[in-house]
Amino acid sequence: MSDKQFRRIIMDYYRRHGRSMPWRKTKDPYRITVSEIMLQQTQVARVEKYYEPFVRRFPDFKTLARADATDVLQAWAGLGYNRRALSLWRLAGAVVEKYYGCLPCHRAVLESLPGIGTATAGSIMAFAFNAPEPFIETNIRRVFIHFFFPGKKNVRDASIAAIVARTVDRENPREWYWALMDYGAMLGERAIKKGTENPNMRSAHYKRQPKFSGSDRELRGKILRIVLARKKVSTDLLVRELKQPRERLEKIIAGLERDGFFSGKGKSFAVVAGGTDRSAPRRTVRATPVASAINKKPRARIVS
Repeated sequence: MSDKQFRRIIMDYYRRHGRSMPWRKTKDPYRITVSEIMLQQTQVARVEKYYEPFVRRFPDFKTLARADATDVLQAWAGLGYNRRALSLWRLAGAVVEKYYGCLPCHRAVLESLPGIGTATAGSIMAFAFNAPEPFIETNIRRVFIHFFFPGKKNVRDASIAAIVARTVDRENPREWYWALMDYGAMLGERAIKKGTENPNMRSAHYKRQPKFSGSDRELRGKILRIVLARKKVSTDLLVRELKQPRERLEKIIAGLERDGFFSGKGKSFAVVAGGTDRSAPRRTVRATPVASAINKKPRARIVS
């Protein structure tokens, strides 16, 4: 198949079946950045429920940078992967402090910001600035494996990237990537409905999503919600409410502390933002009616 034929197939499908999403109706770099971070490892339908309320509450980088961490985490609650909320908060602080509230339009600079990796930097460049930057995400990977690697296994992203760069529409990369994502989503849905192979299973980078129910990730979210909702939380209370062994909860809480959710001095610990990344603005949210306090013994062992 020629590149020209490939582009025609993708764009013909998009013109007939292109999806409408709120973040596709704006060119605002802030809103696009919020949507791209929300969409990391999260399905579109789920993000659509959280995107509009979040950008109404925090309409720009400056507002988000000035917000309390607890407010940001509460607005994010339920979306999952809460670490992204703190990364976005730190990103906003960096944009305000270093770039006067304007998101840089250089990929290397974007990749240096909290929460933005190679793929997210490329997607922001395409959707916010209409730049023909190559990037690969789940749906795009599925499309290129389907068309250009039929029957092949262990397909590496490095092999796909060269074709992505070669076929990108340099006049309107924004719409081209929308079209690719929509076609890839269709391929995924078709595989589920017909019970056929998902092309992404032939990727060298394919990993089956672990079960969420009963996982440590689910418990992390539950612990964070409890801590955000109360002034003080003891491990005994968490054990009673979550009905989990103390050892398991202490291990998860230690992980939350390492990720920058909890910090403090002595026995008083509060929800914080800024984490341990010294390159990002570090701001601590003091214990308030909604910010937390966790009682701890020395050596960061959380006890009742």
